[in-house]
Amino acid sequence: MAEVQPTRMELIKLRRRIKMATRGHALLKMKRDGLIMEFRQLLEEAKEVIGGMVQKYEKAQSKLALAIAVDGIVAVRSIALSCQQMPPEFSMKRKNIMGVVVPVIKREPIRKKPTERGYGILSTSTRVDEAVEAYEELVDAVLEVAEIETTLRKLIEEIERTKRRVNALEYRVIPTMEELAKFISFKLEEMDRENIIRLKKLKMKKSKS
Repeated sequence: MAEVQPTRMELIKLRRRIKMATRGHALLKMKRDGLIMEFRQLLEEAKEVIGGMVQKYEKAQSKLALAIAVDGIVAVRSIALSCQQMPPEFSMKRKNIMGVVVPVIKREPIRKKPTERGYGILSTSTRVDEAVEAYEELVDAVLEVAEIETTLRKLIEEIERTKRRVNALEYRVIPTMEELAKFISFKLEEMDRENIIRLKKLKMKKSKS
């Protein structure tokens, strides 16, 4: 405060800054609340997606255990080695959620036709086919979970960043500027009183002379 020039122009500038900071604070609060709402909606969706993935995992494990128990571990391993190991094909796009850029995975379905898997379907049992199919569905579910978890992480980061900015404006920046404005107003009033007293003294001197 000691470094501030207590002038009317400085007070006008400061009041403008307070007004802008207050408007920015309101907008940031709206953004924060909107992001939290988006996060909660997405969290409910994530719970369903992760729950579905867990079910697919348990199903795949069960199908594999059955195939191993009936057809034997050697037969299942030889079929696994003969499968075509093609990585999943996907492309990354972006989506904007209230200023937060999140990934959108456009992927081709992992699930294939039995004739596309690379092993002889006549030499395998339906148990093996069902196990392979279950794991293909599981990979699809894993990719879906990866997408939604990345989006949730980015939203959390932006919510925390926005919260910090809101708190800084609400508890530090705006109160400091308001105190400064009060200080300048007080100084100006003090200067006005001193000027009035000085003018009165001058008048009294002139009247006496």
